[in-house]
Amino acid sequence: MSSPDLAPRRSLGGVIAVWIVAAVAALAVGAFAPEDWRAAWMPVAMGVSIIVAFAVQLATGSPRGFLQRMAASVLGALVVMGFIGIGLGLATLFTD
Repeated sequence: MSSPDLAPRRSLGGVIAVWIVAAVAALAVGAFAPEDWRAAWMPVAMGVSIIVAFAVQLATGSPRGFLQRMAASVLGALVVMGFIGIGLGLATLFTD
């Protein structure tokens, strides 16, 4: 007789955690990087978000659905950073 599979942990928390890290990183770029260098620092912040996504998704310890969780984490981080980047760009245009 085999033991039943345990119920999988919810993976939405890890995905949303990566989105929050991406938002904080984009806001940090907006706050601390000079206006001329913001576009250069955004990909660095996205790279940090991807590394955090790998760490968070590997920490769950579940191979089931890994690619879907990674895709949701990275795509969501890209969208969050994109919206914040658009806001920073518009703020730069209208503040001078």
